[in-house]
Amino acid sequence: MEIPSSTAGLAQLATSLSQNKLEGAVDVAVLKKAIDIQEQSATQLIQSIPSPTQGLSANIGTQLNVTA
Repeated sequence: MEIPSSTAGLAQLATSLSQNKLEGAVDVAVLKKAIDIQEQSATQLIQSIPSPTQGLSANIGTQLNVTA
């Protein structure tokens, strides 16, 4: 990067660097928000899974028949 020698060039460089920093901060904020939404969706999906024993009688799944 070449450093400008004029005042206007320095002002333009400072503005450009500031804008790049702001864009980076906005990108990070959007990414964090997307991750939060994804986490909430995954949590809701996991909580919506029914219990594996729900609706089964007490004696189902208590014995294993093995034949060789």
